[in-house]
Amino acid sequence: MTDTSATTTTPLSAPVAALLARAAEPGFDAWRRSIIRLGGCTNPIHLVGSATTADAATGEVLHTYVPDTDGGRLLIACGNRRVAVCPTCARVYRDDTYQLVRAGLVGGKETTAEVGEHPRVFATLTAPGFGPVDTRRERDGRIRPCRPRRATDRCPHGVPAGCHLRHADDDRRLGEPLCPRCYDYAGAVLWYAYAGELWHRFALELRRELARRVGVPRTEFAELARLSYVKVAEYQRRGLVHFHAVVRLDGPDGPATPPPTWATSALLTDAVRTAVDLVRLPAPGVGVLGRRVLRFGTQVDVRPIGAPDSGDRLNSAAVAGYVAKYATKGAESAGAVDRRIHHARDLAELPVRDHTLRMIGTCWWLGGLEPFAPLGLRRWAHMLGYRGHFSTKSRRYSTTLTALRQARADHRAEERRAVLGLADRPVVTVGEWRYAGRGYSPEAAAVAASVREGGGDHGE
Repeated sequence: MTDTSATTTTPLSAPVAALLARAAEPGFDAWRRSIIRLGGCTNPIHLVGSATTADAATGEVLHTYVPDTDGGRLLIACGNRRVAVCPTCARVYRDDTYQLVRAGLVGGKETTAEVGEHPRVFATLTAPGFGPVDTRRERDGRIRPCRPRRATDRCPHGVPAGCHLRHADDDRRLGEPLCPRCYDYAGAVLWYAYAGELWHRFALELRRELARRVGVPRTEFAELARLSYVKVAEYQRRGLVHFHAVVRLDGPDGPATPPPTWATSALLTDAVRTAVDLVRLPAPGVGVLGRRVLRFGTQVDVRPIGAPDSGDRLNSAAVAGYVAKYATKGAESAGAVDRRIHHARDLAELPVRDHTLRMIGTCWWLGGLEPFAPLGLRRWAHMLGYRGHFSTKSRRYSTTLTALRQARADHRAEERRAVLGLADRPVVTVGEWRYAGRGYSPEAAAVAASVREGGGDHGE
């Protein structure tokens, strides 16, 4: 006997249904390519306008480009550096940062290869402690108790001063203060606000310390050697940043000139440690919070960087990879949010852990007090008060991110001219574009998601 019961079908999801409907429309292939070209960018920018290519000598118009998809809109990648916001664009930013850092260690990208013989170190500067927090401790591959103390040891608020737990790496308690009432949230926020200035003071102190060690006046140091660096800020689970930096000694004219004979990695290593300890910066608000002096933490890691083929674990390639990885992390690594906070009432709805909320709340409170108004703390509350750039470099360290992006844009423009048959003709392209929104339609989002899942390259 034949089974004639009805077959149950699962309804298509809205994005898939929209994609199938789009596939039946004219111009589907061109529309799909315009999405794939973005490499899976999660939040593209929409532009409307046109671009005209003309002969550079005569002015004759050779080609005019007007987008013929998405209602005349051109979609370009968002370019966000944070992996939590856009993994695709963050990957491009990471790769560019890798090339920038590597060029300053081994040469390339218009940086002379002789720079690979100059003294250079990889330094990590930490934030000071503002109160005990839960942490993960390891020794010889074994996880140790968090903060072993006697059971009778307690803080002034009656909270145990120790923690005997062996925290897993994904324990949500990591970075949380043992006693929130003891934790110096105001001090942590002020340290954040002045972290960029602390780094600037460190660079000045390092030059002074090097001059002192070689016995020359500070004002004459620039005539003998030049200090170059690239650094990134990495958020920690306790909500504070570490600075990871490559510091290099060159001759007086930068990487193309050899450093003096006294310039060694050992000298640079010792000078960095001393300079970190010398940095002091008075904090504002003496009448409100009392006198505070800001400084770096006592934990400082400084190690020489080996050549690419030296076999050293900390070689040029490894350091470039470390710095590039840190450059794509943001405040969300510490559990913060990726958008500005505009009203105090917004604090009640933030999806953050208690420690992060207290940091943000302290930013908002201090930001409303007159002594701290110049810091703009409310504007940077979503960053926990940090106002500095995540990635900075000295002028002559190596190439720039702008130069790398321009080289990529020039290469793509060359490819487009070849497609138009204009490769050997001097031309100029003038574009007139204006912002028209951002994001995807449901069907475009489905295509972009498939590109990300397939590991497609960024093709802006």
